[in-house]
Amino acid sequence: MGVLDLVCQSRQFRKALGDSRKKLYRMALAWTRDPALADDLVQESMARGLKNAQQLRDHERLNAWMFRILSNCWHEYLRRQKPGTSLDDIELYDSHTPEREQQQQDIVSRVQAEIGRLPIGQRQVVTLVDIEGMSYAETAAVLEVPVGTVMSRLSRARTSLRDAMSDMRSEICPTEQQPRLRSVK
Repeated sequence: MGVLDLVCQSRQFRKALGDSRKKLYRMALAWTRDPALADDLVQESMARGLKNAQQLRDHERLNAWMFRILSNCWHEYLRRQKPGTSLDDIELYDSHTPEREQQQQDIVSRVQAEIGRLPIGQRQVVTLVDIEGMSYAETAAVLEVPVGTVMSRLSRARTSLRDAMSDMRSEICPTEQQPRLRSVK
């Protein structure tokens, strides 16, 4: 193969490469949705195609080869991008506002008042099991009553508290986060 043959093939290759530019741009634009970025990717793809022209074995598959180069350029671009969030997309929220603190204090005061209205046996069981985190057996030992008595008092106390505070339930917990009673310890 002489120099003249190489020059002719090179011109044909460059012409075919130039003809594929529109297709490459359409594909890059569909992938990126950004005209400037699509143009940059196509330009990088064309440069790599020219640089590595000797690697193309079948000139009939030029478009497929160029689309593969474009795909590689796109993936390299994505890898270089650091995942992040736009500052405009960030919603600033501070749960420690004076209003929130006051609301929580109101809830605590209301719960304390409702516990104070319970009969003494129920009040003791609720404070030992639910507030102090003691087991039923430990609570029974402290109060010197059977475990079954602890369980029945606790059940009645929780029911009374739930009924007394039903008006606050929607304020405290959204419907999908309603608290569930704990199982027997």
